[in-house]
Parts: sequence; C-alpha cells; structure tokens
Amino acid sequence: MATIETHWSPVERPYTGRELRSHFAFDEFALVGDSAVAWIGPCRVEVSELVDLVDARAGAFIASPSMVHLIVEHFGVALVEAVLRQRLLARLAGDLLREARAPEVSVRGNDLFAAGRKASVSVATLSPTSALIHFAINIRTDGTPIPTFGLAEAAIGPERFARDLLGRYAAEIVDIHRAAAKVRGVR
Repeated sequence: MATIETHWSPVERPYTGRELRSHFAFDEFALVGDSAVAWIGPCRVEVSELVDLVDARAGAFIASPSMVHLIVEHFGVALVEAVLRQRLLARLAGDLLREARAPEVSVRGNDLFAAGRKASVSVATLSPTSALIHFAINIRTDGTPIPTFGLAEAAIGPERFARDLLGRYAAEIVDIHRAAAKVRGVR
C-alpha cells in the first residue's frame, strides 16, 4: 500500500524557487520517499527561478510577505499525474477555505481564489528522479504584485491550515492507491 510522509516545520524559511528540487524533504527533514512538507515564510521567486515557461516569458515574478508553503515529492509519477495531484491539492485547500467561511472561494485549474483575488501559487514539474509540486497560499498580502487574498484576512490560522492540508492530501493519496488496488481487471 502506498504511503506518503508528511512534516510540518515550525521554523520560518523563505521560498525562492530553489527549494523545488529532488530530495528537498530528505535534505531538510530526513524524509525518505514520497513526502509532503509545509512551513511558513516569505516568497520571492525571480524570473530566473520560475518553472512556468509562460510566466517566465512574460517576465512575471512571484512575491508575498508571508505564505504557507508545501513541497510535495512523488517518485515514479509522470508529469500529467503530478499536475492532477497538484489540482487535487488546490481543491483540498479550497475545501479548507470554504469550511473556514472564506468569501467566494473558487478553484480554476491549480489556482485558488477568494473574494475574487488570487490566494495561491502552484507549479508541478519533474526532476531527474521525481515529480515535484510547490503549492503556497498567502497569509498576508501587502506588497504582492497582483490583487491577492490571504488567510489572515479570514482569520484562518496558517499552522492549522497547513497541518490539515497535509493530512487531507496524504489521506487522499493513500485512498487513491487503495481504490486502485481493490478492483479486478476486466477483459
């Protein structure tokens, strides 16, 4: 049965884009195998570090004074499956926002919106050894380059949000593998 290790780090650290790499969870938290880790920190991803080619060509950058960051790593997963898992993560985050009564929550692709403003950033990609996802949701929004929504605006605790999202994502991944394993093939 598939498993995924999760870890919440209470240590604040910035996200620059260089964290989206193979074995980040192993290097930083000693997690081996499929993993999802979360922490709080500012975000500033310069054009040179962007993985999204369309954003990079447009000269976009990503910045926020405080976000909940998740790095997810899966081994043996193709890029299309990683994008599907990324979208699952966005929908689970949307569910958490709705349950906390955030206003007008919607998910479009891998983007999460509340009150008509962008609440998250996310990308899925491949490394030579694994599939990687970065998903982050704003806590504070002062100084962001576009209109954004943050957890603080809805009085949602970022640690609780992160822990709940990690738990729900891990449970879904395990349940997906269980669902696939319990059916018989047909001819």
